[in-house]
Amino acid sequence: MPSDDRPAAPPADTVFPLGAHLTEGGARFAVASSSAEAVELCLIEPGRDGEPPTERRVELVERTFGIWHGQVPGIRAGQRYGYRVHGRYDPAVGLRSNPAKLLVDPYARRITGELTDLDAALGYLEDPVHGPVSTADSLGYVPLSVLTEPLTTTTAPRPDVPWADSVVYELHVRGFTRCHPEVPEHKRGTYLGLAHPSAIEYLLRLGVTAVELLPVHSFLDEPSLVRRGARNYWGYSTLGFFAPHAGYASVPGNEVAEFATMVSAMHRAGIEVILDVVYNHTCEGDVAGPTVSFRGLDAPAYYAHDHTGTQIDITGCGNTVDPASPTVARLVCDSLRYWAELGVDGFRFDLASVLGRPGAGPFDPRAGLLTMIAADPVLATRKLIAEPWDATGEGYRVGGFGVQWAEWNGQYRDVVRDFWRGAGGIDDLARRLSGSEDLYAPSGRRPWASVNFVTAHDGFTLRDLVSYQDKHNKANGEDNRDGTDDNRSRNFGVEGETTDPEIRAARHGAARAMLTTLLLSAGTPMLTAGDERWRTQQGNNNAYCQDNPVSWLDWEPGEDASALTAFTARLLKLRRDELAPKRDRFYRPEDVTWWRADGEQITDDDWHDPELRTVGMLSGKEWLVLLHSDTEPIDFRLPDTVLVPVLDTSRPDGEPTDPEPLAVGSSIRVPPSTVLVLTAP
Repeated sequence: MPSDDRPAAPPADTVFPLGAHLTEGGARFAVASSSAEAVELCLIEPGRDGEPPTERRVELVERTFGIWHGQVPGIRAGQRYGYRVHGRYDPAVGLRSNPAKLLVDPYARRITGELTDLDAALGYLEDPVHGPVSTADSLGYVPLSVLTEPLTTTTAPRPDVPWADSVVYELHVRGFTRCHPEVPEHKRGTYLGLAHPSAIEYLLRLGVTAVELLPVHSFLDEPSLVRRGARNYWGYSTLGFFAPHAGYASVPGNEVAEFATMVSAMHRAGIEVILDVVYNHTCEGDVAGPTVSFRGLDAPAYYAHDHTGTQIDITGCGNTVDPASPTVARLVCDSLRYWAELGVDGFRFDLASVLGRPGAGPFDPRAGLLTMIAADPVLATRKLIAEPWDATGEGYRVGGFGVQWAEWNGQYRDVVRDFWRGAGGIDDLARRLSGSEDLYAPSGRRPWASVNFVTAHDGFTLRDLVSYQDKHNKANGEDNRDGTDDNRSRNFGVEGETTDPEIRAARHGAARAMLTTLLLSAGTPMLTAGDERWRTQQGNNNAYCQDNPVSWLDWEPGEDASALTAFTARLLKLRRDELAPKRDRFYRPEDVTWWRADGEQITDDDWHDPELRTVGMLSGKEWLVLLHSDTEPIDFRLPDTVLVPVLDTSRPDGEPTDPEPLAVGSSIRVPPSTVLVLTAP
């Protein structure tokens, strides 16, 4: 317990908002902990001449609604601070208070420093459940919170791109410009690098409408990575839900301003900014992990536990943030509103099913936290995208979220991959092409609720999807055990890279066919950054710790990259200019018909034929998409309408061999693994 001679903070006039906020003459602090018996605010000063840092402790004596709060005079922006929590240490019931561990403020707007000594941050000795408490002081070895000026940054007006017109481009802030030759070296891999005119011009030339950024919340390396000297690259290991990750700032300490500058630059170009947010688990991992914030503040208030006090893991990441907790619900919604205030246009929720599983129980789309997010007057104006699964069978909920939620459609990914590797028929493919009405119409949603993708950060790149049959993750240091084995990929007879011209041509053709399927399907397409540049991860399908050229985009000029980028831009222009009218609603029976290669409409028996590899999708008499995944060419007799070829995926530039109009009832040769697109003249 703190000694009586330590100065106590003066009584505070208000409890909310939580966090640290400047006042006239000082600052007020508020932190939630219903299990604490006492809370000390620790004001940290750096040591001089190699000496360790020092601290001044101020006891927060006011406690309201389970929140410890108080005002401290005479401190200014830039002050580093943390908390020490006194209370019961009893792992058997989930309580892990340990005042020897300096804790980051969950509401900190800025976080500085790294975890430099894992052992010093552990709250226990030898065994996390039965071992004694650790008395080693973690000051000097863990990150610190930083008091910041009030948010005054304003961003350019949001583009408000309609869902039906949206094309999402998933990218990593560091990886996108880390090697970009036109970005000044000190800005490469930063928020300002992404805001650079050359980066934005590329996005505009490509034709995307939104960037979806892999996590930019402050994060830590997982203990397993720390122990083997590796780094977390993706960032799905959150420490601070309000603080932009400092590693993406070109100038340390300027991360908030630089992030806002990036958002404004995107908005002025008409591009939206969507954040990948991780509210389902934290960087503290399982009970053997470090105590750096939430665990030491109030473990039962942040993490799901069973009736014995054992921590529950339905995320596969060691812990599960409990959406049933008012402390968690408030934190999540306050965090989202803060980023919305910074101009963010939408959020993609990692393992979003967890947020609908109070206490890690059954999934409920009307669960309190999901309802709070969708009903919030600010958040309701942002794009809300769920990753509708977690690490359990109960959590797989594609199509199961509420009416305001779009979803990553994992079924779309699997069906399209299967069709183009010759392992799937046309029944499921037709559903995915037309917007997955079976998944989203019952809840009253529209086709754009289906965020369609073939690749994402997690898994093979597009190039690797047609080059590798198996994962090659040895470089991750986990003996190739990590990453999925369900790749649904095809290597065309050779594992990995090859100089064989026929295999290379087949791989490129299959990749163009999948891109075309994706970008011409009803729904919201999502591209993975670098796929259009023929990027490879050398068969690594889980490059979460590869902060190196394996993960960074290669901007060196090359024939393959240039050709596929131009092809992708052509596809996006075709989607935008020719196919726009049909994307905001599901097709009615009179809107679309389905055709066999012999010129007859698809029958019930055809739909259930697992060997059928060819289908034509005719939208009215306006455009026709022919998809043929067989290894041999086929002659396709056209429906009774005059059509003009506009795209041929068997050719690197997509230019049809003969762009002349085709007569009613004529046939067209469709090469193997090819999509042809024809429109009315």
